[in-house]
Amino acid sequence: MKRRAIFVPKYCCRILHHHLQMVSAFTCLSFDLSHSKRNFSSLGSASARHFPDYSPKKPTIKDSELVYKICTTIKQRRFEPIERILKPFESRFKPDHFIWVLMDIKNEYKLVINLFDWLCLRRDPSLEARCIIIQISVAAKDPKMAHGLIHDFWTKPNVDASIPFALFMEKLIYTYKDWGSNPHVFDIFFEVLVEVGILDGAKHLFYKMLNYGVIISVDSCNLFLSKLSESIDGCKTTPHIFSEFSKEGVIWNTVSHNIIIHSLCRMGKVKEAHNLLIQMELRGCMSDAVSYSTIINGYCQIGGYNVVQRLIEEMQMKGLKPNMFTLNSTVFLLCKIGKVVDAEKVLREMIYQKRTPDKVVYTTLIDGFCKAGNVTAAYRLLEEMRSKNVFPDLVTYTALISGICRTGNISEAHNLFVEMRSRKLEPDEVTYTVLIDGYCKDGQIKEAFSLHNQMVQMGFTPNIVTYTALVDGLCKQGEIDTANELLSEMCAKGLELNICTYNSLVNGLCKFGSIVQAVKLVEDMEVAGIYPDTFTYTTLMDAYCKAGDIVKAYELLRQMLNKGLQPTVVTFNVLMNGFCMLGMLEDGERLLKWMLEKGIMPNATTYNSLMKQYCVRNDMRATTEIYKGMLGEGLSPNANTYDILIRGHCKARNMKEAWFLHKEMIEKGYDLTAKAYNALIKGFIKRKRYLEAKNMFEEMRRKGLVADGELYNFFMDMNYHEGNLDLTLELCDEAIEKNIVDKTDN
Repeated sequence: MKRRAIFVPKYCCRILHHHLQMVSAFTCLSFDLSHSKRNFSSLGSASARHFPDYSPKKPTIKDSELVYKICTTIKQRRFEPIERILKPFESRFKPDHFIWVLMDIKNEYKLVINLFDWLCLRRDPSLEARCIIIQISVAAKDPKMAHGLIHDFWTKPNVDASIPFALFMEKLIYTYKDWGSNPHVFDIFFEVLVEVGILDGAKHLFYKMLNYGVIISVDSCNLFLSKLSESIDGCKTTPHIFSEFSKEGVIWNTVSHNIIIHSLCRMGKVKEAHNLLIQMELRGCMSDAVSYSTIINGYCQIGGYNVVQRLIEEMQMKGLKPNMFTLNSTVFLLCKIGKVVDAEKVLREMIYQKRTPDKVVYTTLIDGFCKAGNVTAAYRLLEEMRSKNVFPDLVTYTALISGICRTGNISEAHNLFVEMRSRKLEPDEVTYTVLIDGYCKDGQIKEAFSLHNQMVQMGFTPNIVTYTALVDGLCKQGEIDTANELLSEMCAKGLELNICTYNSLVNGLCKFGSIVQAVKLVEDMEVAGIYPDTFTYTTLMDAYCKAGDIVKAYELLRQMLNKGLQPTVVTFNVLMNGFCMLGMLEDGERLLKWMLEKGIMPNATTYNSLMKQYCVRNDMRATTEIYKGMLGEGLSPNANTYDILIRGHCKARNMKEAWFLHKEMIEKGYDLTAKAYNALIKGFIKRKRYLEAKNMFEEMRRKGLVADGELYNFFMDMNYHEGNLDLTLELCDEAIEKNIVDKTDN
């Protein structure tokens, strides 16, 4: 009893001494910024509440003795395993003993963690004990430990998400003053709540801490904004939170503004995002490459090429280099608006800056060149990819197969399909559908259905797009009844017919001159609740134009506009082609002028229609003016443009101009058509430049293109008179084999 009488006052004094030290250590809010690299701030308001004093359960005399022994043993034998030194006390150790021991050893962080680990192996620590260890960890500059303790609590199973949050927050506030006094602890708690998706809880914590004069750091608030921006609904909220938190004292930085810019762009509010970019600089926040890249990508999505150019120039003036994200977005936009040549220049700029373009950039360009009809350039880029160890994927091959199908070379598309599979790249529904569509457009319906069956055997389910391609193919063959049967099969499988399916039927009927039936089908569509779109009207307009009824085509345009449908450049191209076919070139030029005035960007096809008719009239001066106007609008000529110009200049005997265009065409990766070869060869013959004519004729034959009968007769006669009988007979056999007749090519 005597020992106990001496010991107890001594230990109780020690506990009281520690307790008084903790109370006096933090009588007002004064944050030490050395605790963290983050910027914390206090409101400094007289109305701010004080953190509560910590008042734990007091130990009994018996408990005090045990705690003293444990503390002494831990300190004296600190280098031994804690399991060994605490073995004698394990049966008597209660949860309260843990907190009382911590009061004595809290400044020795290693001992604290060892004791906590020992406790966790035996029982779950109480919420109060967990919060105390969290406070000590942050004070000891071990935020990772604190983060893990909070995160583990929140992610363990069977936790009620509403009640634990309130309890946890109150316990963290309760233990703050005497166990750590480092405001970073609330930032860590805030971040964990954001990470696990308890965003309402995080917001509640933000406002709760304002009562104590604590503002959550801008980095943590950025994490909150970033988490919100992951969903479209969250994107709508981020600007409001941005404004709301700013009023409460959060000083936003560049990262914060970038998150809001991203959210606005994602919602399609690109101009608002652009305005925020200007405002952030007025507020003293420096924009960076991410700020500009996000805005540029936003404008790229909506086709704002001129603004994109200005923003890139603005970046460069500020010494900011466009990153890969910016360059990728620019390539995407240029390909989207048909400026694939300019898009490739961006690729070359990447390579010049020693940045390796990824397969997404290459695939985008390959797809762009394919859509422009320049498959040769697409193949060149495919080989370049491989040479740089950038390996094409399924999307790359599908884009190329689609491009080849557009050229009508279905056998080459099939070969590429086989090559793709040999490289262990298995086709998906999209690849199969692209190839099926190619077979249908080539008139090979049997092969298309065979591929459809193969697709099903591979476990893929044909979708509405696949069936629409088959319906379109049947319609193009005039098998309207079979197409209708397929439509019934689609409906039986639960597939809902869409506007594309109906458009295929309308197109098929128009192609075979059944315009009245096509119009009736459109009326039936509307009764079924599927309303005609721009493509529907454009298809009907094209049919009327080809039938020579430009008046009805124009009436359909008015109907479109009255229904609020926006005509596309294809719609205007149909009208342009109608004017040109009827010889109404002045009306065609007026339409072109109107399009430019209204900001409707024509494409190469628009200009080609006019140039073709002026060439028919042998008016190469007017043709050249139209061509110059096309280049002046920044449009690149396509293969058809060169074909029209070369044939026109050859007919007008402007062989120098025709040869220059031929060289330019080849340099850009386009191949001459058989008609262009015929025109050039005949042009050289008329100028008595027989060697050039002979070389081009041989080149044409090597490429498997067939010259017309007039040229075969000319070269058979020439070789016969030169004594080259073998070649004469070879050409004779070739002409008979290919059933070539002598007729003038118009």
